[in-house]
Amino acid sequence: MTDAIAMTDSPEEILPGVIFYSYLSAVRREKVSLWNHPTLIYQVSGQFTLETPGQTMVINGGELLLLGKNQVGTMTKVPPPGAPYETLVISLQEDLLRTIALEEGLEPDGPYQGLPNRKIPVNDFLKGYFRSVVPYARHAGAAPTDALGLLKVKEAIFLVLRTSPDLRNFLFDFSAPHKINLEKFMLHHFQFNIPVEQFAQLTGRSLSAFKRDFRRVFGSPPRQWLQEKRLDQARYLIGTKNRKASEVYLEVGFRSLSHFSYAFKRKFGHPPSGSGAL
Repeated sequence: MTDAIAMTDSPEEILPGVIFYSYLSAVRREKVSLWNHPTLIYQVSGQFTLETPGQTMVINGGELLLLGKNQVGTMTKVPPPGAPYETLVISLQEDLLRTIALEEGLEPDGPYQGLPNRKIPVNDFLKGYFRSVVPYARHAGAAPTDALGLLKVKEAIFLVLRTSPDLRNFLFDFSAPHKINLEKFMLHHFQFNIPVEQFAQLTGRSLSAFKRDFRRVFGSPPRQWLQEKRLDQARYLIGTKNRKASEVYLEVGFRSLSHFSYAFKRKFGHPPSGSGAL
């Protein structure tokens, strides 16, 4: 670690649970991310790519992205040539948004109709704001007080609303997720290795309702169906697309190669390699 810049390959909390800083020296691809709150991502340097089943978003140094809540996706982080990847992440947590809504009399005037993830135009005000936050990230021991940190988050929200007033409906809609089509959602998201409880949340259901609806739609419990579906997808990728087991196990939703290999052999009678995959 240098005296000025935190040389870390994992997010560092500037304000615990709210403002994060990430510094990377090599490309990183993260298969599963789940965020429960609207989230601002300001790219200081390098390139950030978010892939969800419905959207692909790319931002470069100096660009700002607003992510909608209750999503899963794949993130790819690429440093620029000869320099580090740096990003600032601000979680716009619901309790703070509710406080601002009460204090400022901000209410949505209707449902948000846009895309779940949006680039925010970066004007001089937003540039100045992020210039004021970056030093807290780069200088060890310079974290703001909780009070100051929360003021900085409020400032970010007001500047975003000044730039894009229609995002009031995006930020201040506190209604529970509506119950969505379970079959369609699971067929598009089975490869994300998240707990069943979070699948329930993302589909707008309690855990008990999710399990009940799942068995009615698919005829088996969620965990059993997920493993079978992931193994079938892995078999297809290995046998038809000539992919290696070491390349696909994370892609289809397994956390370890050893667990994947054991489950694959148990289901298909042979290890996940060679022509026997089909």
